[in-house]
Amino acid sequence: MIVLGRVIAPFGVRGWLRVHPFGDDPLSWVKIPQWWLSPTADAPPDRWTAYVPEVIKTHADSLVAKLADVDDRDTAESIDGCFIGVAREDLPPVKLGEYYWDDLTGLTVVNLQGQLLGSVKSLLETGAHDVLVVGFAKNERLLPFVEHVIKVVDVSGKVIYVDWEADW
Repeated sequence: MIVLGRVIAPFGVRGWLRVHPFGDDPLSWVKIPQWWLSPTADAPPDRWTAYVPEVIKTHADSLVAKLADVDDRDTAESIDGCFIGVAREDLPPVKLGEYYWDDLTGLTVVNLQGQLLGSVKSLLETGAHDVLVVGFAKNERLLPFVEHVIKVVDVSGKVIYVDWEADW
């Protein structure tokens, strides 16, 4: 399952949900025929529950959605905090130079001097730009996911080349 966002609160009394997307262009989710919800992002496949999105729209600075069979606040509250996932084959294609976070997680990170900096453990959304959490075991560093740092992303080769010193 590819995690796209999280339900952050009920919205109103008719089953609408406020959603926090993990990435750009959440309005493209309208093309996804089925969302899967789970209380944990790393749940096994049998712990995800399918929902059909009826309406997805922006509201103020966030996203709100109405799912089929979620028709009142009580039902919306029962899925508050759940992660939203989709099957890989249901994702819209990305444009050149864009990536799903799931494609980046686990990639090896090497600097321009050929030094191994670790692997991508996760990503953070900071508002200004995304940040890669890179490292080994408990030794982590944060690298901004911006053009002057990220030089090459080779998803098929499972490596990211960065302009970043090993001692930074």
